[in-house]
Amino acid sequence: QVQLVESGGGSVQAGGSLRLSCVASGYTTCMGWFRRTPENEREGVAAITRSGTTIYADSVKGRFTISQDNAKNTLYLQMNSLKPEDTAMYTCAATRGICAGLFPTLFGFWGQGTQVTVSS
Repeated sequence: QVQLVESGGGSVQAGGSLRLSCVASGYTTCMGWFRRTPENEREGVAAITRSGTTIYADSVKGRFTISQDNAKNTLYLQMNSLKPEDTAMYTCAATRGICAGLFPTLFGFWGQGTQVTVSS
């Protein structure tokens, strides 16, 4: 089992920035961020393989950057130019399997989530 603990959520005005962090308790091959909107829709945001290959949802390309520190088993999501539609519960996910895209079913380990609220 791998436990994931997120931090860094909060409230910010549109155009602002936030940085999310996720610490994993063990080895993973791929980690990612998913979000659930106030309308209860879940979508993949970004993912990164252990070797550094990244995947982004079109809605966040150019604004969000996913990165990791393998030595610390820590995942980051730098979110810039935030928009009200980015408001959601952001959850860290991880797998020891193949990183084939932003598909929730590919990730077997999930954190509790951290809320991000962007006001206009």
